[in-house]
Amino acid sequence: MNAKGLSSLYTFFIIVLFQTSTFATFSITAVDTVSKLVGSAGASCISGSIILSDVHPGKGIVHTQAAYNRTNQSRARDYMRRGDSPKDIVRKVTNNDAQNNPHTRQYGVVHLDHIGESAGYTGRNCGNYKSHIIGRNYTIQGNILSGQPILDSMEVRFLNTEGTFMDKMMAALQGAKKRGADTRCRRYNKSTISAFIRVAKPNDNVNDMYLDLNVNNTSGSTDPIDLLQRKYDEWANNNVGIHTPLSSSGSKVTVRQNYPNPFTHTTTLRYTLLKPAKVNLNIYNTAGKAIKTLVNHNQVPGKYTIQWNSDDEEDNPVIGGVYVCKLTVDSQVQTFRMLLVK
Repeated sequence: MNAKGLSSLYTFFIIVLFQTSTFATFSITAVDTVSKLVGSAGASCISGSIILSDVHPGKGIVHTQAAYNRTNQSRARDYMRRGDSPKDIVRKVTNNDAQNNPHTRQYGVVHLDHIGESAGYTGRNCGNYKSHIIGRNYTIQGNILSGQPILDSMEVRFLNTEGTFMDKMMAALQGAKKRGADTRCRRYNKSTISAFIRVAKPNDNVNDMYLDLNVNNTSGSTDPIDLLQRKYDEWANNNVGIHTPLSSSGSKVTVRQNYPNPFTHTTTLRYTLLKPAKVNLNIYNTAGKAIKTLVNHNQVPGKYTIQWNSDDEEDNPVIGGVYVCKLTVDSQVQTFRMLLVK
């Protein structure tokens, strides 16, 4: 066989390999029906899990994973663009599988145009353990997993983490950061090899989204979710305070960003209470764990200045990183982020 023939054969095998590879062991698709943000995050024990992320700013997310197929992904993308519901997208893409083998596929779809409706599919021939969770405004799916607790932990983190939509997406990935979450990575003593998080505003370009972070590969026992968290913390610090309005019409309180920020030991939190109210001022880490309660009582109108000495409830110093300040005034909640540098 001549060189041209060998080159063609090599290209053919690369295409076949790409079309049949297993991508994205676990992932989450989600939308915020208020802010109209759409988000996608996932990880895998194969390099480049970001391949599955198909974000449609102002519309929704389509994840095509397990035995990833480019044609199926393209079809699902077209169905979303023309406004089909998530259930219809899943039905059509499985009924018209490019290789007539839908039982090896896994899908997660969520759509803003349908008020956050979501749908999922897990083929019976996907690698065990496999399953998916469908919630209002989100889906969580995985295959080749160590078990259902991986998906359950992602859901709990997503639903219960304090902070922004982006914080919740990142926390969902942290919920899956277990050794061998993707069973193929157990021997490497980490959850996966690659990880990503992407969030788009309604008017974003698909090539220039609000948040677009990726760890394409890792070596040794370094966990890609840890590396992604570092990238996310840096991104969040550069965008600190802009995710959640600190005051709004009819609010009982106005809030100012903590100062200094970033800080090395002590930072000052400032707010003005406009009406008598029950006030709670709490500090959380980015995983949603409560760190410190600074205020928990009724207060009269006035200006308040509270200091946080970067300690926990037992007065032990906390590690450096991004922390979320949550101010609850009766039923009104406002949050902002702070960066502790040590």
